[in-house]
Amino acid sequence: MGETRNHATNDLIFNYVYAVLHDPVYLETYALNLKREFPRIPFYPDFARWAAWGETLMALHIGYEDVAPWAVERIETPGKRAAGTTPKPVLKSQPGAGGGTGNVVVDGDTQIAGIPAAAWTYRLGNRSAIDWVLDQHKEKKPRDATIAAKFNTYRFADYKESMIALLARVVRVSVETVAITDAMAALDRTDWPAPA
Repeated sequence: MGETRNHATNDLIFNYVYAVLHDPVYLETYALNLKREFPRIPFYPDFARWAAWGETLMALHIGYEDVAPWAVERIETPGKRAAGTTPKPVLKSQPGAGGGTGNVVVDGDTQIAGIPAAAWTYRLGNRSAIDWVLDQHKEKKPRDATIAAKFNTYRFADYKESMIALLARVVRVSVETVAITDAMAALDRTDWPAPA
């Protein structure tokens, strides 16, 4: 008979590795090594729990556009300006202090409030996922004069509503990711074997 493969096992291993690569204890312990070489994945006790965490994290991160948006509060305070003009984009995050909630100043008219402080602790590289979304939606003037004159058609006002919807989803992904990584960090590892 031909060779049979258990695809679920391959998926479980992939999920496990994804979870370990999000483990705050692993990331802190091996921070210098991870900057210089490929990661070495330890075998943690309770493989099934780690694989389940990895599966949940992957579903959140890959399917971020389909998650239920976080219930944020939109605050509108229209300013005075000429008819037919749009408010100036601000796109600035103001994280909550002391575990409270923070907000995002979208433009001169709109703020998004009710964002848990934990949402800013999920980072993509050196900044929070919230700040990454805001940075991607800023209006940037190209340095090249020809490109600026002919192809610089992006206006934040055209994407304001879709950015706010994306922001609410990214807050959900951030908060749920932090809850999982906090659970990872809280594990008692005293009886775990030392990594090889």
